[in-house]
Amino acid sequence: MKAFETNLNRFLSQTDTQFIIPVYQRNYDWTVTECKQLMNDILVAGSDANINFHFLGSIVYIQDDIYTSSEVKELTIIDGQQRITTITLIYIAIFLLAKKRNDRKLESRIEETYLINKFFEKEKLKLRPTENNDKALKFLIDKIGEETFGEFSRVIDNYEYLANQINRENINVVLKGLDKLMFVEIALERGRDNPQRIFESLNSTGLELSQADLIRNYILMGLKMEKQTKIYEKYWLPIENGCTEKESNSNQVSDFIRHFLTIETQEIPNKDKVYLAFKKKYACTDDKLFEEILTKIKNYSTYYNKLINHKNEPDKEIRQQIAYLNKLEITVSYPFLLEVYRDYENKDIDKQTIIQVFELVQSFAWRRFIVGLPSNSLNKIFLSLYKEIDKTDYLGSLQKALVQKKSSQRFPKDIEVIDTLKEKDVYSIQSRNRTYFLELLENFNNNEPVQLDELTIEHIFPQNPDAKWKYELGEGQFNLMKEKYLNTIGNLTLSGNNGPLGNKPFKEKRDLPEKGYRESRLFLNKYLSTLEKWDVEELGKRFDIIAERFLKIWKYPEVQADTGDSYEEINIFEAEDPTDKKLEYFIFFEQKQNTPKVSELYEYVLSFLFKEQPEVFFNTDLGEKVKLTNQKDQLRQPLPLSEVYFIEANHSNKAKFERLKYALTIFGITDELFIKYAPEKSMEND
Repeated sequence: MKAFETNLNRFLSQTDTQFIIPVYQRNYDWTVTECKQLMNDILVAGSDANINFHFLGSIVYIQDDIYTSSEVKELTIIDGQQRITTITLIYIAIFLLAKKRNDRKLESRIEETYLINKFFEKEKLKLRPTENNDKALKFLIDKIGEETFGEFSRVIDNYEYLANQINRENINVVLKGLDKLMFVEIALERGRDNPQRIFESLNSTGLELSQADLIRNYILMGLKMEKQTKIYEKYWLPIENGCTEKESNSNQVSDFIRHFLTIETQEIPNKDKVYLAFKKKYACTDDKLFEEILTKIKNYSTYYNKLINHKNEPDKEIRQQIAYLNKLEITVSYPFLLEVYRDYENKDIDKQTIIQVFELVQSFAWRRFIVGLPSNSLNKIFLSLYKEIDKTDYLGSLQKALVQKKSSQRFPKDIEVIDTLKEKDVYSIQSRNRTYFLELLENFNNNEPVQLDELTIEHIFPQNPDAKWKYELGEGQFNLMKEKYLNTIGNLTLSGNNGPLGNKPFKEKRDLPEKGYRESRLFLNKYLSTLEKWDVEELGKRFDIIAERFLKIWKYPEVQADTGDSYEEINIFEAEDPTDKKLEYFIFFEQKQNTPKVSELYEYVLSFLFKEQPEVFFNTDLGEKVKLTNQKDQLRQPLPLSEVYFIEANHSNKAKFERLKYALTIFGITDELFIKYAPEKSMEND
């Protein structure tokens, strides 16, 4: 293996050389977003005389013809397909622009230096991608302008974008920028090197840059060495230490910064776009500003450390509440909880208030879990919840904000929760949640809390009951217990003697010396110790006792909620006819957009879907439904979905809703779009 720094132009200009993308490589899948970033970097490098080079990363290849008599040198690209293909598209755009301008000298130089092997008769193109991309590449050079490609291709779409960015005014800047591109060339020799092993090493999870790594490099890379060391030791290292979950020794910096950005931007970045969100928010290289930002991040990391490592919280009662929150695994609440923790650390609220807030969050989340409300609604709720707090009535305003939530965001009331809980299978839920439920039920108001570590869940009516159960209960009740109530909370308890109790009849379980229900000191076994039988009637009575305790632990706030107007946030599939209506806002994939116009909703959703999975528009009749075309002049009111494709926007609000619902159904995301109509008063004032 040989590795050395190389100028990209010199690498691509090698004569009698082909760059081959093997079939086992993933497809060329860069989108306009990545092309835009690369083009911006090229333009900056080309226009700034102080920039001597722009580093592009590494390209790994193996020369497969080294022991053959092939007339062309074949370099099989192991890593670097996306960059080489995109750079080739840029050179094709320059070549065709030069051809259009009748600049024969530039046309010939680009074609013969970077695009083809002039004297190689077979497969002249220097880049030989996989079959579909190869077809698109040849189309660009041979037939573009004469006809349309006829199918969806990232190669075609990205070329269209790149070609639109290059013109007579900036072509020389682009050429200068391209000439400054540098990369690390890693050459492998088959038989001596193991390409697969090297490829896995380069792309393994352990070496792949995380979002936090990219952010760290973004902050530190432009600084002088002394400054780098200072910033790293003073800020970044404490942040990394604070964001390490001690029990598993897992680094959670990327997750933490995602939560921090959620607070700062009031938007939730995608997990794989945290770096881009950070760079967009803090697009600067000013040392002082970076230090201010890192100071703030460092402070928040101390609160985050306690949320993920509850043992680091010195106060016993707060520590216990954090432990409970962790068992619920509602990490979407972290941006909100970080703000609350900050208020506590700054002494804006006292200990009792933060405990009550933590209990309220648990009640809200757990009640929603019991009734089966969608967990993805929690993202939207906690995103803006802190803004609804009135500092003069911290807890009360928070309670009121939650109680006022409607529809899928609601705080379930007592009747709904208890009715659902009576027949809910709580045995089959995640073990952390199940332990949380039973632990709080058992230890409520208990001055000598029971440690559940050595206890297991016991079915009072067993999962595989002894034959005597059927005899004692009768077939009707036996089947009812087995089919309807077996895994409900009414039939579950805790025991350290699950084995000895086993499948025995109820009285034998109750009276087992030193191990039966009568000998137990657990709350959950107290009622059982007095019974002579265990049937549906007694299960119902025990459930009532547990339900009463449930409502004391996971309380519904005793506050008066504003009724508001009749226009509520609702899933688009449940919305009324939008004719003559305006929007107040819509929420799509947890991102809230304020707009009165259905047209803006239509554009936002379909543009998002096309960017994420354009092939769906071509592989189904969705494209026909929305009149997708790259011929803008064929539409009465063209709406751009990308730099290349357009759809018809000349539809009524009702027709737009129908097309949106059709698209959401095709994509299988019918639960991701919510709207709120504007009240009629505000509509009259428009």
